[in-house]
Amino acid sequence: MGFDLKTALQQRKADNLYRSRITIAGPQQPQVVVDGKPMLAFCSNDYLGLANHPDVIASFQQAANDYGVGGGASHLIIGHSRAHHQLEEELAAFTGRPRALLFSTGYMANMGAISALLGKNDGVFQDRLNHASLLDAGLLSGAKFQRFLHCDLASLEQKLSRSSANRKLVVTDGVFSMDGGIAPLKEYAAVAKKYDAWLMVDDAHGFGAVGSGGRGVTDLFNFGISEVPVLMGTLGKAFGTAGAFIAGSEELIETLIQFARTYVYTTAMPPAVAEATRTSLQILHKDDWRREHLQALINRFRSGCEQLGLKLMPSSTPIQPIVVGDTARALQMSRQLEEQGILVTAIRPPTVPKGSSRLRVTLTAAHTEAHVDQLLLALEKVVREDAVSKKSLREEMV
Repeated sequence: MGFDLKTALQQRKADNLYRSRITIAGPQQPQVVVDGKPMLAFCSNDYLGLANHPDVIASFQQAANDYGVGGGASHLIIGHSRAHHQLEEELAAFTGRPRALLFSTGYMANMGAISALLGKNDGVFQDRLNHASLLDAGLLSGAKFQRFLHCDLASLEQKLSRSSANRKLVVTDGVFSMDGGIAPLKEYAAVAKKYDAWLMVDDAHGFGAVGSGGRGVTDLFNFGISEVPVLMGTLGKAFGTAGAFIAGSEELIETLIQFARTYVYTTAMPPAVAEATRTSLQILHKDDWRREHLQALINRFRSGCEQLGLKLMPSSTPIQPIVVGDTARALQMSRQLEEQGILVTAIRPPTVPKGSSRLRVTLTAAHTEAHVDQLLLALEKVVREDAVSKKSLREEMV
C-alpha cells in the first residue's frame, strides 16, 4: 500500500486536529504582527518578558563578536566555551545544586537524562500528563514504562510497590504545561523514598515564574538534592533565550557527560546564547517586580473570567487554560478572538486528553493591565455571541 499520507492528513482535518503555523514579524512581545496584521498575543512562554530585553540582546550581540556564531563542535570535542562553563556554574548556584549541564533543547535534556540513567532492568513511573519529551524518553530508555494517574499518589504507590526493577525513577512536570497546575512534590518525594526510587522534576514552566527569586517549584517545597536528585529546566521560556539544563550531584552530571547520547553526540549551543542567558539570570535575580506584576495580572485575569462564568483550571501560574471541552468549539473561540485582534491558541488532542480541549492563555510580565482587560472584553463578546447562538438554536428546535 505504500505511504498513504494524504488520507491521514485529511482525517486529521476532519477531526479538527490539524495544526497550522502562523508567521510573526518582529520579536517576541505582547504586540506582534501576523501576516501584516497587528495582534495582541497570549500564547508565549516568555513569562518574564526577557526574550526582547535590551540587556539580553546586547549580551548576545557582544558574545557573537567575541565567540562567533556557531558552537562548532560537541562539548566533548572543542565546543565547550568559557561562556557555557560559566553559565553551568551559575545555574548550579541558582538551583542550589553542585553541578549543572547544558543541553541544546529541553527535549534533548529529558531524552538524554532518562536514557542515561535507565536500562532494560529498570523502571520509570510517569504522570499521565507529563510533557511529550518525558514520555518519549521513558519509552525509548528501554526501562519498563508505567504511567500513573495525574497527581494521584495512590496510583503511583501501587505501581512502585509492585515493581521489582533495579533502578526506579519517578518523573513529573513541576508545572504542567497545559493545565498550569503544580505537582504534589511533597507526596511524590515521600513515596519515592519509601520505595528507594529517585524523583526527577521537569521544571520548564516553573523556573523564573514561581518560587523565591524564580527558583521554581522545588523552592516552594524547600526541596534540595536529596528530595529531587534530578532537576531539569529550560532556557527558552522565562529565561527568554534557548536550550536547557540538568542540575544535580557531581556523580549525576559526570554520568550524563559520559552516557547521555543527546549531550555527547550533538553540537554545543552557540556561546552567544549562553552569554545572553547569563544576563537573563542576573535580571531574574534582581527584578522581583516582574514576578509580582505577573502575579497581579494572573489574579486580575482569573477574577475577570469568574465574572464571565468561564471555567478555568486551578492554576496560580502564568498558564491559565479556559476549558471548553469540544474541539470544534475551542477552535471557533480561538478564531472569534483572532477576529478581534487577539491570539490565543486552541489546544486539542493528542496534546490534551479527549474532551478537554481548551484555550491556553499564557500571561507574561510584558503584558499590562490594559492588555488583560482587552482580552477579557474580547472573551465577554465571545461568551455573549455564544449565548445568542445557543438561544437561536433552542428556538429553532421548539
